[in-house]
Amino acid sequence: MGHEQNRGAALLQMLPLLWLLPHSWAVPEAPTPVWRDDLQNHTFLHTVYCQDGSPSVGLSEAYDEDQLFFFDFSQNTRVPRLPEFADWAQEQGDAPAILFDKEFCESMIQQIGPQLDGKIPVSRGFPIAEVFTLKPLEFGKPNTLVCFVSNLFPPMLTVNWQHHSIPVEGFGPTFVSAVDGLSFQAFSYLNFTPESSDIFSCIVTHEIDRYTAIAYWVPRNALPSDLLENVLCGVAFGLGVLGIIVGIVLIIYFRKPCSGD
Repeated sequence: MGHEQNRGAALLQMLPLLWLLPHSWAVPEAPTPVWRDDLQNHTFLHTVYCQDGSPSVGLSEAYDEDQLFFFDFSQNTRVPRLPEFADWAQEQGDAPAILFDKEFCESMIQQIGPQLDGKIPVSRGFPIAEVFTLKPLEFGKPNTLVCFVSNLFPPMLTVNWQHHSIPVEGFGPTFVSAVDGLSFQAFSYLNFTPESSDIFSCIVTHEIDRYTAIAYWVPRNALPSDLLENVLCGVAFGLGVLGIIVGIVLIIYFRKPCSGD
């Protein structure tokens, strides 16, 4: 969708300012700069989460709930959600703070987790999936399918794609980010070249309860040619019958003798 591209461009312009926020605790207090007045109605989220499941630990950074990056702890690097953010993903200055957050979160799970067993919900609701294109649909031109997952808690899921019920390989990682209200959302992307006969499905499995949500994508207003032909024939036949009926009614009406005074 076009709004994905517009948001990406806007977020790219904000990145030089957003990088300052996670490090604000290390800077002496000073009068609020004028430029921060423009940020008062926006939120930058640097969220670390850990759990007894996969992934065991995660970190996401979002601006107004639009995810910028997730952190790949196996490679100790940021992974940008959109290609426009790739240059900023190389930032490593806060690596010690991220390591501390990770160790602190895991320590909390080990020490406090057993005390909360059975006192907090294991899962809350079922995830909801929907699929749309990143760019306006044009047959024969490369595009990207986006599978958006909402109402996700806890963030333990697997995402798979199918094309005509056949598993698809080669799609990218799943991007998970936190949103307000102790919930999560996720994005999965699949590059493809659309054709009129396409049927894609995004299959989301919530690992905590094995609930599966499936979202389908087919080209809008696309009908098989034989079905379209039958529909058009049916419409033409219906209009023809209606025309005959109207004609008969008019003939009968005008053939009635006029009543004299």
